[in-house]
Amino acid sequence: MQTKHYLTLTDAEFLLNHAHQYAIEKQFNVSIAVVDETGTLLAMKRMDGASPMTANLAIEKAKCSAMSRRPSKLFEDIIKGGQMGFLTMDSFSGMLEGGEPILYQGQLVGAMGVSGVKSFEDAEIAQQAIEKFLAQVD
Repeated sequence: MQTKHYLTLTDAEFLLNHAHQYAIEKQFNVSIAVVDETGTLLAMKRMDGASPMTANLAIEKAKCSAMSRRPSKLFEDIIKGGQMGFLTMDSFSGMLEGGEPILYQGQLVGAMGVSGVKSFEDAEIAQQAIEKFLAQVD
């Protein structure tokens, strides 16, 4: 048997709070989602002033990242490169930058998705929170 690491609600709240704080510092209004390794929502937050559409996008970006174990930007780049077949997949959406996997000791434990500002800024928010989370876990 192997040991399986997983995110707890406390972990998800830590990630949300750090992403939220970073967004406040940058004066961004975003939605932030944390999912487990299966892409199932654990927690989310839509900041005041964030468009309602960003809530769904944040979840979908996080799901995309969890299911693929890759940043969602990878798929955006593939599609921009001309592989439009990815757009036909009904069960896979959120293929826009802003979804980041959370890897702990080589295992996928979940993912974060952020939506509401420029795509690279969405990704930056998630990356900052994940870095802080992993630093405190080790």
